[in-house]
Amino acid sequence: MFKIMIIEDDATIAQLIAENLEKWDLKAYIIQDFNQVMPEFTAAKPDLVLMDINLPVFDGFHWNQKIREVSQIPIIFISSRNTNMDMVMAMNMGADDFVNKPFSMEVLLAKINALLRRTYDYQDSNANFLEHNGLKLNLQNGDAQIKGQTINLSKNEYKLLQFMMRQHGKIISRDRLLRELWDDERFVDDNTLTVNVNRLRRKIEKAGIEDYIVTKVGQGYLIP
Repeated sequence: MFKIMIIEDDATIAQLIAENLEKWDLKAYIIQDFNQVMPEFTAAKPDLVLMDINLPVFDGFHWNQKIREVSQIPIIFISSRNTNMDMVMAMNMGADDFVNKPFSMEVLLAKINALLRRTYDYQDSNANFLEHNGLKLNLQNGDAQIKGQTINLSKNEYKLLQFMMRQHGKIISRDRLLRELWDDERFVDDNTLTVNVNRLRRKIEKAGIEDYIVTKVGQGYLIP
């Protein structure tokens, strides 16, 4: 799940954005202390930043510059300061987009998803397929394809593969996978997850891709 950091001092706007992000399976992190923006940024490790220009202590341009000193993650400014000079400054300082207040939530979410797709090869939940490293997952019928060969997946194998493909490049703990696959993981034998992962892995290997799902001992699973 991608994490979006919201640097916005209007609590109502920040909360509204956060609630809409969650609906799109995006995790929201709202800055709490405007004296500690960089420490919070470092600790949260967001995948994208939404930032106002007018902020307490230092303005958004200052924090944009500080973030760019350590990271190239996407940054979108959201501001009522909509002069051409503000937009030019934002872009020249390394921001990726600028959204004027008041803004359409649909437009903002579309811009966020577009930036995530371009930056992380991420496919949003409205797409018909997920593709990564030679495997194509059909989100309509639950089948996977490798080199033209169709792989029939069980319901749990499909849910497992879809979730892991959306998180490719990140280690996913066994507990997280249990929560994603079953409504109440307390009543699921931990071995059931192992069985599902191994069965899925064998199907993918039989179709021609070795080591598509990697086990990280003591940490979980990873699709590189």
